[in-house]
Amino acid sequence: MIELYSWATPNGHKIHIMLEETGLPYRVHGVNIRTGDQFKPEFLKISPNNRIPAIVDPDGPGGKPLSLMESGAILLYLASKTGRFLPEDLSQRWTCVQWLMWQMGGVGPMFGQANHFRRYAKDRIEYAVERYTNEANRLTHVLDKQLAQTRFVAGREYTIADMAIFPWMRNAESRGIDFKEYPQVQRWFDAINARPAVQRALKVLSDESSSNPVDDKAREVMFGKTQFQKR
Repeated sequence: MIELYSWATPNGHKIHIMLEETGLPYRVHGVNIRTGDQFKPEFLKISPNNRIPAIVDPDGPGGKPLSLMESGAILLYLASKTGRFLPEDLSQRWTCVQWLMWQMGGVGPMFGQANHFRRYAKDRIEYAVERYTNEANRLTHVLDKQLAQTRFVAGREYTIADMAIFPWMRNAESRGIDFKEYPQVQRWFDAINARPAVQRALKVLSDESSSNPVDDKAREVMFGKTQFQKR
């Protein structure tokens, strides 16, 4: 059974979706990033970068336990373990990995910054709001153009690239994105959102997350000096 350490965030939902889609048995351990669970020594042993999600697979390569952090690495590992959602054809496989890296290096960081400066920053900094909102829209336009050519992000198949990108497209308005401007993204988003496994995945830890609002104390934990202490 996969031991999953996560929270109801876009990066957490990537792995929730993959586990639900593959049917791998897993046990959830909530890591409340708003109260500081990510800094506990026992979690840092699994995820030294104090970020969710992370997993421990007691039946890893060679039958030995394996712990992994970083959502992209976890998706690739689970795809390798199950033989699913990563194309066998090498050309299609590398196209999938390319879009997975695009999400990891672009969509995640830039959407995160847009969300932060539009919703959570103590002081509204117009330069930052404009910069990251524009970049979020630029990236969405790139995705829209790709989806005008393909059913899913990496081609005809539903893959880990779709699972990685989809959660970041939820609540797009918080990043200053209007799906009316991106009809192909809207078409793709609706199709994935309708998948039963995705709907199950989005419920993982959602009640716990909704009962812990982002108040001033949580902001200090996630964005203040607490975040940068050496441990």
